[in-house]
Amino acid sequence: MAVWTLWRLLLWEALLAGAVAGACVHALVGGSALLKAEPPPGFQVREVIWRSLWPSEELLATFFRGSPETLYQSRFLGRAQLHSNLSLELQPLQSADSGNFSVLLVDAGGQALTQTLQLQVYDAVPRPVVQVFIAVPGGTQPPKTCQVFLSCWAPNITDITYSWRREGTIDFGVEPPGLFEDGQVLRISLGPGDKSVAYSCIVSNPVSWDSATVTPWESCHHKTAPGAASYKDVLLVVVPVSLLLVLAAIFSAWHYRPCSGKRKKVCADRAAIETETPLV
Repeated sequence: MAVWTLWRLLLWEALLAGAVAGACVHALVGGSALLKAEPPPGFQVREVIWRSLWPSEELLATFFRGSPETLYQSRFLGRAQLHSNLSLELQPLQSADSGNFSVLLVDAGGQALTQTLQLQVYDAVPRPVVQVFIAVPGGTQPPKTCQVFLSCWAPNITDITYSWRREGTIDFGVEPPGLFEDGQVLRISLGPGDKSVAYSCIVSNPVSWDSATVTPWESCHHKTAPGAASYKDVLLVVVPVSLLLVLAAIFSAWHYRPCSGKRKKVCADRAAIETETPLV
C-alpha cells in the first residue's frame, strides 16, 4: 500500500504544473546543507517526498503516516537525514553534490505542492598570493612617487571574487579605475607619506574568504648607498680596463721574451742598430 501511495505521489508531481521555486542553498565541502521544506500557512503536511533532480534523478527521503525513510540507494545514502520539520540535511558534502532538488508536500485533503531548491557546494578559499610590480618611471610621473601594480591570485580555486582594501581607512573596498582583470590587479600611486600604508587582497566565495596583506612602499626606491656604483656602472668601467691590461701584458711578453733560433739573428741586428755610433 505504501509503495502504491509513493508512485501515486510521484505521478501527481509529474502532472503538477505550478511548482514553487525555492532558494539557492550555499554550502562548504565537508560541511552540511539544510534543504528546508516550507509549506504555506494552514497547509497540514501528511506526506513528503524528497528527490534529487540533477545531475541524476534519485529518491532521497520520504515521510508517510508519521514514518520517515532515508535508506534509498542514492548517492546520499548514509548522508541524508530527514528532520521532524520535514527539512532534509545532507552531510558531509562533496563538490559533486551540487545540483537541483525537489520536495513534494501533500496535505490531508490531497492537495500537492512542489518546491524546488538549488544546492551549490564550494571549496574553502585558500590564502591568496600577492605580488608587487613596480612600474618603470615615465616622463609624466611626479617626482618622489612610485607607481605600483599589486597582483592577487588564489591557487587551485574557481568561482571566487577579488576585492582590495586599504588598511587603516573606513572604506572597505577599492573602486575602479585602479582595478583590472576582474579585480585581480590593483594599480596605485604611492608617495613618501605612504611608506607604512598596507593593502589587503580579499578572495571570497559565498561560504568562505581569506586575505593577504602587503606594504607596497617596501618594494619602491631600492637605491644603492651614497658613493657606491651600480652593478651596470661597474661593468662599464671594469670590463674595458681589464681588456686593456690583458692586451698590454700580452704585448710586453712578446716584445721582451728571450731570443732563440732565427729570433737570435733578428735580436742581434736590432742590438747592432741600437748601439751603432752615428758618423760625425
